[in-house]
Amino acid sequence: MIPEYVILLGDPQAVLAVVGGKGASLSRLLAAGLPVPGGFHITTVAYQQFVIHNSLQSSILKALESIDISRPDTLEVASNAIHKQFTQAQIPQEIVEAISQAFEKLGPSQKVAVRSSATAEDLPDLSFAGQQETYLNIQTLDGILKVIKQCWASLWTARAIGYRLENHIDQNTVKMAVVIQELVPASAAGIMFTANPITGAYDQITINAVWGLGEAICGGLVTPDMVGVDKLSGKVTEQQINSKDVMTVLARTGTYEEPVPADLRTKAVLNQKQAAELAQIGMQVEELYGQPMDIEWALENNRFVVLQARPITALCGCDTTAVEWNDSLTGDYLWTKGNFGEAVPDVMTPCTWSLVQIMIGNVDLAFGPYPPCGNIGGRLYKNLSVIASLGAAIGMKPGRISTIIEDLYGRLPEGTEIPIIHLSHWQLLRTTLPVIISRMLQARANSKRLPAFLQTTPERCEVLRARIQDISSSKELAALWHSDLTLLYLEACRMLMTVVNQGGVNIVSIRHNLQKMVGEEDTNILLTGLSTNSDPLASLGPLLGLTQLAQGEIDKEKFVRQFGHRSSHEVELYIPRPAEDPDWIDKQIADFRQRGDDFKMLLSRQETARKSAWDRVHQRYPRKEKSIRSQIDRWAIIAREREAVRSESSRIFWVLRSFVQRAGMFTGQDEGIFFLSIGEILLVLEGDHTPLASIPTRRAAYKRYCTLPPYPVLIRGPFDPFKWAADPERRSDMFNVQCTGKPIDDAIIGFPGAVGVVEGKARVISTVEEGNQLQAGEILVTTVTNIGWTPLFPRLAAVVTDVGAPLSHAAIVARELGIPAVVGCGNATMCLKTGDRVRVDGGKGIVKIIPFS
Repeated sequence: MIPEYVILLGDPQAVLAVVGGKGASLSRLLAAGLPVPGGFHITTVAYQQFVIHNSLQSSILKALESIDISRPDTLEVASNAIHKQFTQAQIPQEIVEAISQAFEKLGPSQKVAVRSSATAEDLPDLSFAGQQETYLNIQTLDGILKVIKQCWASLWTARAIGYRLENHIDQNTVKMAVVIQELVPASAAGIMFTANPITGAYDQITINAVWGLGEAICGGLVTPDMVGVDKLSGKVTEQQINSKDVMTVLARTGTYEEPVPADLRTKAVLNQKQAAELAQIGMQVEELYGQPMDIEWALENNRFVVLQARPITALCGCDTTAVEWNDSLTGDYLWTKGNFGEAVPDVMTPCTWSLVQIMIGNVDLAFGPYPPCGNIGGRLYKNLSVIASLGAAIGMKPGRISTIIEDLYGRLPEGTEIPIIHLSHWQLLRTTLPVIISRMLQARANSKRLPAFLQTTPERCEVLRARIQDISSSKELAALWHSDLTLLYLEACRMLMTVVNQGGVNIVSIRHNLQKMVGEEDTNILLTGLSTNSDPLASLGPLLGLTQLAQGEIDKEKFVRQFGHRSSHEVELYIPRPAEDPDWIDKQIADFRQRGDDFKMLLSRQETARKSAWDRVHQRYPRKEKSIRSQIDRWAIIAREREAVRSESSRIFWVLRSFVQRAGMFTGQDEGIFFLSIGEILLVLEGDHTPLASIPTRRAAYKRYCTLPPYPVLIRGPFDPFKWAADPERRSDMFNVQCTGKPIDDAIIGFPGAVGVVEGKARVISTVEEGNQLQAGEILVTTVTNIGWTPLFPRLAAVVTDVGAPLSHAAIVARELGIPAVVGCGNATMCLKTGDRVRVDGGKGIVKIIPFS
């Protein structure tokens, strides 16, 4: 296979400029794990070589010169002249060979669909829908070569030429790629809109469905069934069954129309269960793109596949005043901000939420209409009911489910019930097994690309940020998103999925194995030493960098390159990065020197404790020491990779912030642009200003949510954040609509984050910006910590958090520095106040208030 002319569907090279709009969209869907038939692309390079080989460019330009846009007949004349030239031209032999090899790899007797894919196609407000050609049921190489030329020629139909002229698209810049896909012998097919195309309602999905192939709809041969599905509940809310007299079916070659059997003509094409399943796929596609989508689908052997997806270019009657962000209203689920509360501690702007949804769609496992994550009052929560339900469906015992959840997302208060979504084994296999297999295969392939991703991302981000600043028009900025930024972001999502899927199970199982052998305390000691000068742990990076900077080992420029993107708010695009403050470094150095923290001394002290723990291992398990060391080495690799990918992903978020800032400048909205989703921002950049009307109400909602204290760690049932915040008896550990009030007792129990026992004065603070209140030797009590808190740790006697698990930031950094820590207490900030004298037992995970005598 010659890469310049042919690349596989889903290949990372499959970008807009190489495979056209339709091809790029299909590859993006396939890479995200969505059900897309396999195949390959014939790239725009092949088209260009065909044009050059046959000296066609001069003929094309000559034909275009004769066009008078006010006279449609001149468009037809020009189109016919160009089409004739393409038909008579020969495809270069090297391209024929590349296509032949790719076709053979699809397997014997493979029937394919051949679809044109132009570079000015399936864009946010220029869909070009139906302007180029599709050929079905092609079964031979000669047949493929013939229709490829037809596809290339369809770039120059009268309609396509006229459309480009009307939209001021340079005819010299457009190119044509071709998609070759395995043909789906569909029993039913249709079109799905992830927003109501008539009313513009974003909470409704509209599905059109016919028997046979979807060409019956495209050709207007039949009135399809219409099914409306509510996004929140996943239930069918509307159904119109029409008489479907004709359907398109496969012939020996090509297709033809035949009468629909009498018993099917007035029968619903999709039942309610199928409609809900298809709607869920539609929501996954919408999450991937961050905007409403127009999706072509097909049903084969009770399995849905996606044939094409493009943005909906216009919606009527859009509701621009909907400002309630509250997924707790979608069903009886148990939500947690554990884990996510560390990564995304802020109220999210709509722009950030739309990007987080794309990430979730690529990283998390979902099934049916049940959301794996949600937005509650602007804050990100994980749906524990989905995880527990998956475990229950495969026969896992409740205790085992709780253990897994607590290891990953934090402690559950005693007696906490997780609502279960009842699934049959068949439902589970049908909805999740294909995704699981796809994710496993992707993770395996991506793991090989991980080192290159970590090595090249800093320079790629620096180059892209510079390119963003050099761009001189809004449409050029939108084009950069499609050609470069979205691919970089999706690559980060895939790498996050890889380290989560491949490392998650190992990192938990290794810890449990060690606990059984050497106990909790020695396990926590042995699982330290993750940071070295040659391979530093990302969580400790800012501390190591400050030490090196203060000692003259690195300069300010290098420090900015390494850590200028890292902060407590690195996912929220609305909040500036540290390096955007010109005084940031000087403040960091001044604070560091004033504190007099000896970071290296803490590491050295912990190294001594680690050696003592290894001595105990050697005495108790001399024959198993080698095996234990091997497991811990594996733990260290996984932990460093997880943190490194998170760091580089946050660097990419800085690039995305630069993009949105530039969009705000071009559109005249400045910071207001952050209150649009990424899909809406692209629409505005391309000239559709409809979304701008929603900015004032969304900005007001964001500001209202920002005035509230951090919400409970756990939420079950409909949660009103404003009502909760106004309740003097509110709990910070858990909100349960069925059981409210203060905790039964004042016990503060969490995970043993880092061993050690210390007594001292508590300092309760809620944000890292309040960190200057901390005095040396105090015990930090807060909701959650992340990378932005790292420089504060050396001055602490201990740390206690509401949110956290054994792999959380507070636990990892405290272990590395030998600072006692209890994480994931749920109620620490509720039970303690600044000035309380407390005893922290990091080995047992217990915090006690010591009464003043």
